[in-house]
Amino acid sequence: MLKSTMTSGLLAAVLALVSFAASAQQAPTVRIRGTIESVDGNTLGIKTREGSDVKVKMTDNVAVFAVIKTSLSEVKEGSYIGVTGMPEPDGTQKAIAVHIFPENQRGAAEGFRPWDARANSTMTNATVAQTVKGTDGQNITVKYKDGEKKVVVPPDTPIVTFVASDKSEVKPGAKLIIFGAAKKEDGSLEANRVNVGRDGVTPPM
Repeated sequence: MLKSTMTSGLLAAVLALVSFAASAQQAPTVRIRGTIESVDGNTLGIKTREGSDVKVKMTDNVAVFAVIKTSLSEVKEGSYIGVTGMPEPDGTQKAIAVHIFPENQRGAAEGFRPWDARANSTMTNATVAQTVKGTDGQNITVKYKDGEKKVVVPPDTPIVTFVASDKSEVKPGAKLIIFGAAKKEDGSLEANRVNVGRDGVTPPM
């Protein structure tokens, strides 16, 4: 009985240690939208959408993507897209922005979740199963691993895509979104990917 109790205790201790190690490895992340105000080496000074000033250090191997305008005609069956939407009473999502993922990012953050573009907004990353012209805009059905959503895309909805780029995009005055800046133990922020609007584009997602 004593041996069994000791074994159980040891197992619990090991599980607790594994759980602690996993949580320690995964730094919390922060989503940042704003305007680049300064670039000092790898450190960005950003005025956030909320009006605060933050500094974010880019990793040495940071991935930089330009966010560029494209058209709804580029959203085709089989496209992998992200829809920033607002829930409608009938259960559909009314798009307020659509971004088209490059093929090598297919499957990124797949699914449906709350989003913070505005109050009550949502994000659906999914594959386009069907697209049909409707009276209010384009009607799109998107499918992800756990389900599907019907989306109405009004004619004036911003449509953008990501293009792999480099640090030349990262300059004062450009608008950016960082989906997940890691918050370090000392409170500093670090990003391994930044998405920068090209030619004055504000990333709409």
